[in-house]
Amino acid sequence: MTDIAIIIFAVAAFFYIVTLPVEYNASSRAVQTLRNEAIILESEKTDAKRVLNAAALTYLAAALMAVMQLIRFLMWRNRD
Repeated sequence: MTDIAIIIFAVAAFFYIVTLPVEYNASSRAVQTLRNEAIILESEKTDAKRVLNAAALTYLAAALMAVMQLIRFLMWRNRD
């Protein structure tokens, strides 16, 4: 049963990693859309980029945590 749980968690971690480029691209497109639709001023573009990049970094943190947790599970399984 433990091996099945580790496999399922590995698939979830892989999903986190695969979606990282999509999230970063979405942040870039969001800044362009905000600017093109005149939702933000040109002077606000830098701040908007910073906020959206910070939001994208939360996905990176989640992916890293998932990989580290997977490594922990694998080490725990091999300990027995």
